Amino acid sequence: MRQLALAVAFLLATALFPTHIQAETHSASSAALTPQVKPLKQAEDSRVAALKKVFAKYNSPLAPYAQDYVDMADKYGVDWKLLPAISGLESSFGRFLMPNSHNGYGWGGGHIYFKDWPEGIEIINKTLRSNYMEKWNAKTVWEIGPIYAESPTWAVRVDKFMNEINSEYIALSSEAVLKPNL
Repeated sequence: MRQLALAVAFLLATALFPTHIQAETHSASSAALTPQVKPLKQAEDSRVAALKKVFAKYNSPLAPYAQDYVDMADKYGVDWKLLPAISGLESSFGRFLMPNSHNGYGWGGGHIYFKDWPEGIEIINKTLRSNYMEKWNAKTVWEIGPIYAESPTWAVRVDKFMNEINSEYIALSSEAVLKPNL
């Protein structure tokens, strides 16, 4: 029995502590790892994509300015859906307005002119912030409505467009989660 235990111990020691090790003394170039990194595509903000989709549905000339709507709303802390929704009600998303006015929002009865769409988008977002949200503490379409327009149904109709834009945003955001943009 003692001899068997010694034989097992010897075999174990030989297996665990070999006397010489064989290994490559140089690395082969095939062993080199070359990273294969594909840069992520810059994903378009789903809010911008939602606006573009809604504008396209209404054959609106505002689609190229979707990013401006989002940027200026973010800059001034205004709901990004509000101004596009106002344009939906006041001018069918910029389709029916005084020629070259770039005023799809009904300002001054539609007689106020802006030099271009980005200027109008910025000025109106800035004014919504200062004259409605800060001055009158009107934060929602329901609070802004009675100040912005005479019609008692203005807020309801603007809210309809805001909901349409939001539904498109939710649909696009869900797609982005299900199909990552790699």
